Amino acid sequence: MNKSTQLKRIFQSQGTEYLMEAHNGLSARIVEEAGFKGIWASGLSISSSMGVRDSNEASWTQVLDVLEFMSDATKIPILLDGDTGYGNFNNARRLVKKLEQRNIAGVCIEDKLFPKTNSFINNGPQPLANIDEFCGKIKAMKDTQNDDDFVVVARVEAFIAGFGLEETLLRAEAYERAGADAILVHSKKSNASEIQSFMNEWKSRTPIIIVPTKYYSTPTSLFKEMGISTIIWANHNLRASIDAMQTISQTIFQDENLFAVEDTVATVEEVFRLQQVGELTIAEAKYLPKSHKVRDDSL
Repeated sequence: MNKSTQLKRIFQSQGTEYLMEAHNGLSARIVEEAGFKGIWASGLSISSSMGVRDSNEASWTQVLDVLEFMSDATKIPILLDGDTGYGNFNNARRLVKKLEQRNIAGVCIEDKLFPKTNSFINNGPQPLANIDEFCGKIKAMKDTQNDDDFVVVARVEAFIAGFGLEETLLRAEAYERAGADAILVHSKKSNASEIQSFMNEWKSRTPIIIVPTKYYSTPTSLFKEMGISTIIWANHNLRASIDAMQTISQTIFQDENLFAVEDTVATVEEVFRLQQVGELTIAEAKYLPKSHKVRDDSL
């Protein structure tokens, strides 16, 4: 089964499913090994791993390079956090073309303006895109895809921007009509009240996706009762790696030796395993000649 079909089946599942964040080939492989059915290629995490802000400072082609390594490293589907689509409808439809070439299963775009601002940054208002313009972007993306199962997710930022339920529903319904395969409803409240109010009014069968980064204390059982299709754990591999790297770097700097840390980190052998060095050894035995003889062209 191809990756796009896998992702579509995740969204259409009768139960609640999960996507886990990854930001490079190594973290993608770790997510797959953990048992997750799909990967969230987080814009925040990918940009952070490059050392830049989540404000489209990393170009979309640089993001594609990262995605190619992630896709090659795994067999499960990847949903890209595609920000606003990196421009207007024309940029967004070219993005779809390039994602399909790299075997990426789908993309999520948010209804804010380019360049985007991370939803959790409190530095003033976050203006939203015009509804008709955003619907045109969705239509262009769906018209461009060659794979019928490629997934386009529309992310509604109305709650983030300070609007209420009415605006959120208005936008979600418009994006559904435009052809979105699923709707991601975003909220930065510390509880799930906005998500609950939306689900109480949402009458469609179009799958609903959430990112409970801020309302993490809400029991997952409540999301299941609401009828949430998919939950995205959006940035925890990145955050865990930052904490680990800060701790190990500070310890080694202070101690000027490895005595206290060597037994607390992954072994080099584990790194080799994740790199699949064993497969290369087998391939070398199969494809390299047993001996290397110098050819004498003078004979």
